[in-house]
Amino acid sequence: MFDALATFLIFDLAGLTPGSPLGAAVHFFVMDVVKILVLLTTVIYLMGWLRALLTPERVRAMMKGRSGPGARLMAVGLGAVTPFCSCSSIPLFIGFVEAGIPLGVTLSFLIASPMVNQVAVVVLAGVIGWQMTMIYVFTGLSIAFIGGYVLQAFKLERWVEEYVWKIQMGEAAAEERDNSLRARHDYAWNEVRQIVGRIWKYVIIGVGIGAIIHGYVPADFVARIAGDGSVLSVIVAVLVGVPMYSDAVGIIPVAEALLGKGVPLGTVLAFMMAVIALSLPEMLILRKVVKWPLLGIFAAYLATAFVGVGVLFNALRSYL
Repeated sequence: MFDALATFLIFDLAGLTPGSPLGAAVHFFVMDVVKILVLLTTVIYLMGWLRALLTPERVRAMMKGRSGPGARLMAVGLGAVTPFCSCSSIPLFIGFVEAGIPLGVTLSFLIASPMVNQVAVVVLAGVIGWQMTMIYVFTGLSIAFIGGYVLQAFKLERWVEEYVWKIQMGEAAAEERDNSLRARHDYAWNEVRQIVGRIWKYVIIGVGIGAIIHGYVPADFVARIAGDGSVLSVIVAVLVGVPMYSDAVGIIPVAEALLGKGVPLGTVLAFMMAVIALSLPEMLILRKVVKWPLLGIFAAYLATAFVGVGVLFNALRSYL
């Protein structure tokens, strides 16, 4: 449907030549912008109905007093279904620490929340298919779950800023919320306006970059830059992703274009994960609540995990 619409607008109405660099780039841009914004609006609205009662305070209350594998599974699951980006996850980090939740469990949530969410899953599946989407989701959740244990082993509590321990947030007051159909509609539509309003620019930028790659960058050039899936090429992909900042939705069109140019799946996954969960802006925000040693260990774990995922899936690409 979206491909047919873009074809009609770009080739039939605008008269651009199919197969030309400009035609291919503009067709990619129009198709992906429309597709992603429609999917975003639809999924956010539907999930808004279900999430009407799921506030940050209730997430904190659900996690309070929990520890062990069950707590980590819950943290990863909540991170995947809550609509919190890496920046807005920081207040929850403080709330989790104040509530006495183990730091390893808290960090599992902090990894999962920006990297995997239901909106990104639906949009990613619409762009690159369910098989690769499930690969991304499985690896992202695994990194978050395992990361809780790995990071907890370093006894990181000593490197949380002192003021975080002293914050007394108190118990979240029970919030009475109108649960009528009208109230749920208003809440869901407000979610659409806030989330789409916050990330639409990243969608435009991401699709624009993807369109340029799709239309103007030769496949052999991309292959040379990205390498053949070696460890070094995956490391480079992670390093390139770190200075960038986007949420999971904004980086998807770039990943789509890279895959279309023949870049190995593992390299693309490592790049996506680095942009979403290891970006420099997120690290600077996280530095407000933790000290440099904790931040360094956290970043080193994520970078190592992303490189490992990239190398693994590049090695398995003939089976995927």
